[in-house]
Amino acid sequence: MERRGVRETLRGYTVNMEQEEKGEFLETVRPKGSGMGEDFGQMFEESLRSVKPGEIVRGRVVEIGPEFVTVDIGYKSEGRIPVNEFRQRDGRLAVKEGDEIEVFFDAADSEQEGIVLSRAKAEQHRVWHHIEEAYLHKGTVEGMIVGKVKGGLKVDIGVAAFLPGSHVDLRPVRDLDRFVGRRGKFAVLKYNRARANVVVSRRAVLEQERETLREETLKLLEEGVILEGTVKSITDYGAFVDLGGIDGLLHVTDMSWGRIGHPSEVVTVGEKIKVVVLKYDAERERVSLGMKQLVPDPWRSATERYTVGSRVQGKVVSLTDYGAFVELEQGVEGLLHVSEMSWTKRVVHPAKLLSVSAEIEVVILDIDEAHRRISLGLKQVGPNPWELVRLNHPVGSRIHGKIKSVTDFGVFVEIEEGIDGLVHISDLHWTKKVKHPSELYKKGDEVDAVVLGVDVENERVSLGIKQAEANPWTTLTQRHPVGTRIQGKVTSVTDFGVFVEIEEGIEGLIHISQLSNERVEKPSALFQVDKEVEAEIIHIDPREHKVGLSIKALRRSEERAEMEAYLRREREEARFSLEDVMPEEFRLDRDEGEERGSRRRDR
Repeated sequence: MERRGVRETLRGYTVNMEQEEKGEFLETVRPKGSGMGEDFGQMFEESLRSVKPGEIVRGRVVEIGPEFVTVDIGYKSEGRIPVNEFRQRDGRLAVKEGDEIEVFFDAADSEQEGIVLSRAKAEQHRVWHHIEEAYLHKGTVEGMIVGKVKGGLKVDIGVAAFLPGSHVDLRPVRDLDRFVGRRGKFAVLKYNRARANVVVSRRAVLEQERETLREETLKLLEEGVILEGTVKSITDYGAFVDLGGIDGLLHVTDMSWGRIGHPSEVVTVGEKIKVVVLKYDAERERVSLGMKQLVPDPWRSATERYTVGSRVQGKVVSLTDYGAFVELEQGVEGLLHVSEMSWTKRVVHPAKLLSVSAEIEVVILDIDEAHRRISLGLKQVGPNPWELVRLNHPVGSRIHGKIKSVTDFGVFVEIEEGIDGLVHISDLHWTKKVKHPSELYKKGDEVDAVVLGVDVENERVSLGIKQAEANPWTTLTQRHPVGTRIQGKVTSVTDFGVFVEIEEGIEGLIHISQLSNERVEKPSALFQVDKEVEAEIIHIDPREHKVGLSIKALRRSEERAEMEAYLRREREEARFSLEDVMPEEFRLDRDEGEERGSRRRDR
């Protein structure tokens, strides 16, 4: 091999043979104690002994070939290293001509006048030396997590190292795959160079860093201090924030002035956020944090922005059985009660009318700043149809509508679309005793009714079907005046008397005292239901719908009539006149005279 890299020391100058050919000289500082008289051969031998096999030496890349990289380490000959030892994972060379590199002087080949060098062994030697130093002095090594193995992870720190699963992070980690590909620093737990065995810990480094940060953070912690932290974990009730070696709890109620369904809506794991210290317990090392406190409370000036009766835009943020919560701005919500959603529709559940995130216009009904409450109305955005009903259908007016529903207490009749009026069971018929409205009407029947009352405030309209016809009680005295003899069926028998049907739906009471001229102890002994009886009307009260009957009065009237009839017959039998004894010729003359007088009147 050609000895191009051999340096010679002569008269205080270092000469490279290649440079000498070009006429270039490099002047160096003479070694202490050197002189012009020193033996050149001795100096040359010392220069050769300055690098020895088994050591890491520095050299200069003088040539890069297709298979080897030639390196000059200042020895009597140059060494060659396979080019693959310089290739990176992507295939590119990590070296170029002129670079100074460290190599391992493996051996000298005296026969070939060459030397054996290794870049890989130099790297290995350096790595193991670094590992030993880190282990002895509690230092760290850098590397990349390259894969997952049984019980932990594989780390490339120049040599393969094992990272136990329990030493991956400060807390137990279930998903180790997410750490693959990360670079970091690791503490050396133990190593064995002979077996190429290294165990490292990421947790030990994190704990040391955390302790250092913790000491610095504790110096700053006090109520009211604003700090920057990293969201470490999220729970249903809040988030834990790493302030630097110490964690603080950011409760969900202190994240925002507005409504939050879950803390993850506001923060994410790994996010850096600003927080204010609300409370610090030094003994227990507990820190309560707030984020909404960094901005003004919107409720403090709510009455300045919102007034009763004004219309505002809002977004539905949640629905409940009793209403909907509408966000007017971040941190300010109002309750839209189910009763304030529609003038006419019976809203069973707000979800039938609204949906979450819907933008709606509402009216401010009331503001309670002290209790942070705002009452909202949706139906007030439009005109009140009940007020229109009062104007269009005044009391006493007639309506024609369809029965919408039948209940135990009456029927609902549609007045206008969405507006129903109630006909109470007592206003269905003048005379019939209605036990249930279904006896007379069913859903869908069309009826005429009279408006009895309109209550705009309570959204009620009272109707009467019977009022659409004449009240039979008002004309009862005309049909059956007092003293009239009636005949009817017994409808019921009580201890105090007997009820008799006078006409359809109208009954009269024969009091026990009016049942007979004789004393009656028990009406049921004399009368049965459906039995025909005759009585006399002795009293009528149209207002109270009461009719008094009497069998006793009827008997007296019958006796009086018989007496009058008898006396009349007696008078007729005892009476006689001149005519009865007048001769026949006088009666004929009288008749002729009456006939002549009649003819004269006709003329």
